[in-house]
Amino acid sequence: MSPTAVPDARAAGAHRAAGRHRAADRVVDILELVMSARDGLALRELSAQLLAPKSSLLPLLRTLAAREYLEQGPGGEYRLGRRALELGLGRATQRGLPEIARPALRALMERSGETVFLGTLSGDGAAVIFVDKVDSDQVIRYAGGVGDRRPLHATSSGKVILAFLPAPQREKILRALPLKRYTDHTMTSLPALRAALEEVRQTGLCVNLDELAVGAAGIAAPIFDRGGLVAGACAIGGPTDRVRPRLRSLAAEVKATARAISARLGHRPGAITPRREPS
Repeated sequence: MSPTAVPDARAAGAHRAAGRHRAADRVVDILELVMSARDGLALRELSAQLLAPKSSLLPLLRTLAAREYLEQGPGGEYRLGRRALELGLGRATQRGLPEIARPALRALMERSGETVFLGTLSGDGAAVIFVDKVDSDQVIRYAGGVGDRRPLHATSSGKVILAFLPAPQREKILRALPLKRYTDHTMTSLPALRAALEEVRQTGLCVNLDELAVGAAGIAAPIFDRGGLVAGACAIGGPTDRVRPRLRSLAAEVKATARAISARLGHRPGAITPRREPS
């Protein structure tokens, strides 16, 4: 697991090979830059970083916004839009979820000392997507970038989201899910995974130790929207030897943070559907 590299926008044109379409290249450059900027980029910033006149960028930006691959924030900054997010550049099940969740994520990082992630289900339903993160200040820390995809069955965030999906949707995903083995601890059988998901529904929490990578641990709790549907997962990630001794306290912190974010989305605990479901 390594940090996501930020594109070198000033060298964007250097890698264009002969025969490639200039406008198409420019569109990809725009999307990559916006994806790498958590708070979005204004037209003037895109112009400066791409070394392109604003007059040539504006028609592309307007088209991308009209097609919902970009959207503009309250200050006019461009951010990834719904269509781009659903394609896997990132995904926010609830529009504005990263902005709503960020203060709570930052506070969780400060209390726990570990990297904190906000994850949602990918548009194709095959992975969890990190839509925001707050990095730990620790020298050795769990690394991952916004927009990164992770397997549902081998991550705490993925299993939390799976567990609280409506049963028909969950079963459809499970039947199509390739249960790839990443370590000796990865769950690679449907019966074992279904049992784990039932436990997550009962406890409202998922602890993952060494399932995706040896030495890496995650703890996640579900975030619910106003209607009681799972909107995503709040998780911390860190080295297993640092997380394991603090499982109880870290789990409590993650659950409290997920509840706080859910409340900001308008969720009330009574909106959750009964946890015990037939598998």
